[in-house]
Amino acid sequence: MPMLEGKKLLITGVVNRESIAYEVARQAQEAGAEVILTSFGRVRRMTERSAAKLPQPPDVLELDVNSTEDLEALAGDLRERWGRVDGILHAIAFAPEDALGGKFLETPAESAEVAFRTSAFSLKALTVALADLFPDEGAAVVGLDFDASVAWPVYDWMGVAKAALEATSRYLARDLGPRGVRVNLVSAGPLGTLAARGIPGFGDLATAWERQAPLGWDTDDPGPVASAILFLLSDMARAITGEILHVDGGFHAMGTALAPVMEEANA
Repeated sequence: MPMLEGKKLLITGVVNRESIAYEVARQAQEAGAEVILTSFGRVRRMTERSAAKLPQPPDVLELDVNSTEDLEALAGDLRERWGRVDGILHAIAFAPEDALGGKFLETPAESAEVAFRTSAFSLKALTVALADLFPDEGAAVVGLDFDASVAWPVYDWMGVAKAALEATSRYLARDLGPRGVRVNLVSAGPLGTLAARGIPGFGDLATAWERQAPLGWDTDDPGPVASAILFLLSDMARAITGEILHVDGGFHAMGTALAPVMEEANA
């Protein structure tokens, strides 16, 4: 039986075919799941074009995750359409331009608050909005993370927001665990998505991964990250919650870049 046979999944964050969420949707359909996508505003047309290229083109529902009205409408639509939701992929993040790119000390509170609400609080908002649709046997919520245990160049208040996302996932795991709802994050290495390429200094991060990930890292291949997300959405991860699964070629476990050591060994 396919890994996600019969599962009904809500997937946010699909913009184009380079999106991690797009690859999750594609693999999820191949694994037997039924999926619905969300998008909003001007991006929605791009999402709809991408949805049309999936093996089974899904509907795209309107969702500004900061809008209470949109969250309520989404829950109502899914209740009428499916009656339940077995899993959610939270692939939502945003920080204003003045909260990124080395402007950490100058960022105004308003921009930091936007980054927090959209990138971290939204995990709680979306999960709680759909909580009544989780079946008695439980459900899975997975969010996309970028390791917030350290400070990164140029990531600035998005890094702070990711730290808040990590804490939010743990508290959701605590409060929803008794209902069988699992909440986990996947901390992915840098991938060349539209959002990532908009971060100043993305190329430097990609270069760092090339030198430090012992398994290597392909910034153009979201497949391994999507496969890990599918695992966490599946019943095979039924005893895992509050976890941050690193899918980064092993970068996070290395204390320094490997390339100089390898070059010296070959000398």
